[in-house]
Amino acid sequence: MKYHVRPEGAPPTNGYSHAVAFTGTMVAVSGQVPVDGEGNLVGAEDAEAQVRQVYANLATVLEAAGCGLRDVVKLTVYLTDLADLPTFRRVRDEHQDARRPPACSLVGVAGLVHPGFRVEIDALAVVPGGGTPR
Repeated sequence: MKYHVRPEGAPPTNGYSHAVAFTGTMVAVSGQVPVDGEGNLVGAEDAEAQVRQVYANLATVLEAAGCGLRDVVKLTVYLTDLADLPTFRRVRDEHQDARRPPACSLVGVAGLVHPGFRVEIDALAVVPGGGTPR
């Protein structure tokens, strides 16, 4: 993978790459929400707990597909309250290599499928070595 964090002439970034070039088998991950393995909402009023649960879900799904968080090339993040952005960034930075950040889009939304959800994240990842997903 080649990370184009800030190509010449592009604006500054805050924890993401403007572009990531890659070859191999792509894995598309549906939007992950702050629900645990039993289907229970995590962190009803706690943005950090919700973001942590979403990252835990992303890690679980990616592992099942033969890759991991380090293999994510693109994130799309949906927040119902943009005041949660610093919390999202702090947790995100714990899960990614600052030298190799994925491309990222952030969308402020009026609501998600469940009124208690504050965050949803979907992802594109690449299976290491161009392998076949599990």
